[in-house]
Amino acid sequence: MTTFLIILSIALAVLAVGQLMRVFEASAKLKGGTSEVPTDAENRYQAKMMLVFLLGYFSFFIWLVAKYGDKLLPESASEHGVHLDNLLDFNFAIITVVFAITHVFLFYFAFKYVFNKDRKAYYYTHSNKLELLWTTVPAIFLAVIVIWGLSEWIGITMDETPKDAVVIELYPKQFDWTARYAGSDSTLGASNYMMISGTNPLGVITDQTLMARISELEAEKAEFQAELDAAPLGGVKEEEMTEKIEKWDRILEKVRSFKDLDLANRSLGNDDIIVKSEFVIPRGREVAFKFRSRDVIHSAYMPHFRAQMNCVPGMVTEFHFKPTITTDEMREKTQNAEFDYILLCNKICGAAHYNMQMNIKVVEEEEFNKWMQEQKTFAESMAPADEEGTAEVTTEDNVISMIEY
Repeated sequence: MTTFLIILSIALAVLAVGQLMRVFEASAKLKGGTSEVPTDAENRYQAKMMLVFLLGYFSFFIWLVAKYGDKLLPESASEHGVHLDNLLDFNFAIITVVFAITHVFLFYFAFKYVFNKDRKAYYYTHSNKLELLWTTVPAIFLAVIVIWGLSEWIGITMDETPKDAVVIELYPKQFDWTARYAGSDSTLGASNYMMISGTNPLGVITDQTLMARISELEAEKAEFQAELDAAPLGGVKEEEMTEKIEKWDRILEKVRSFKDLDLANRSLGNDDIIVKSEFVIPRGREVAFKFRSRDVIHSAYMPHFRAQMNCVPGMVTEFHFKPTITTDEMREKTQNAEFDYILLCNKICGAAHYNMQMNIKVVEEEEFNKWMQEQKTFAESMAPADEEGTAEVTTEDNVISMIEY
C-alpha cells in the first residue's frame, strides 16, 4: 500500500508541474510574448547561475571525497595489493584532473558566451594540432596504465612461484567452495571429474579412490543392465537404457586408464588436505592458488587481497600472492571483532550465487603450521571400505550427472 501511495504521489506531482507550465505559457501569450524565447535578462541570469552551480557542484564533489573517499575499498592485505591500489589512485588522479578541467570550461563558457544577438559565432572546421594533442596525450596515459597493470598481473600469474609457497586448490560448484591443500610433498594429487563421488568430491586419484570408483561404476552399470534385461524389448526406454550403458562403458574405460599412472603419481593425493567453510593461510609467505570448476564458470574473488580469477570447467587457472595482515590485526584496525576475510564468487552462476562464499583466515606462520598438523589427510578422511573393498558412493542421480557432464 505504501508503494502505491508513493507512485500515486509522484504521478500527481508530474501532472501538477505540467499544469503549471501550461498556465505559464498562457500568461506569456496574454502579455504578447512567448515563453519559448528567453529575454536578454533571463539569459544573463542563467549565465550567472552557471557559475553559482559550478561552485556548488565542486563543493559537493569535495565533500563526497572527504566523507566517503576512504570507503571505496578496504585496506589491502596483500603485498601486490598495495601496488594495485597505487595504480587505482593514479587512475583516479587522471580522471579527477580531466573532470575538473572539462567542467570548469563547460560552465565558464556557458557564462562567458551567453547569447548576444550582435555576436556572430566562428565555425572552426579543423586543426591538426588539436587532433594530435587530444590523441597523443590520452594515448600516453593509457600506455602507462596498461603497462603498469599488465606488469602487476604478470607478477601474480606468470612469475615463478617460490618453492616454499603454500599450494591450495579452490574448487567451486553450485553453490559452495572446497579448498584442497598440497600436503608435505607440496604437490597436489592428480584429479579428474570422472572420479567424483560422495567420498571424493574433488575427484582425487589414488589407489583407494580408483578401486572404489571402478567398483561403484561397475555396480551401477550392472543395475542398469539388469533393468534393461527385465524391460520389454523395443521402444524408447530400451534405447535410452542402452545409451546410458554405453556411456557407462566409456567412463569405465577412462577411469580404468588411470591405473596407468605410475605409483608415485597415484600416491601424491594421499597427503592432501581438504577443508570446507574456512581455509587458513600464513602471513608473510607466498600462497599459490589453483582453480578448477565442477559445473559452470565461477570467479574466485578475494577483495581484501586484490585478487580475482575465473574458475573454468576443464582447465586449471592460477595466481599467487603474499598476505601481509593477519585476521586478528585487521580486526583491530577495523575495530570489528567479527571481521573475516572472505572468498566470493564474482560470476552470476545461478539462483544461490549470492550465498556462495567462504571465510579466509590469515595467521602467523607458527599457527598455520600447527593448524596444518591438526588436519586429517585425504587418505585418513576417506570413508572406510566395505568387505568387498568399495567405499560409500554417491546416489544414482549424481552418477548420471557425471556421465552427462
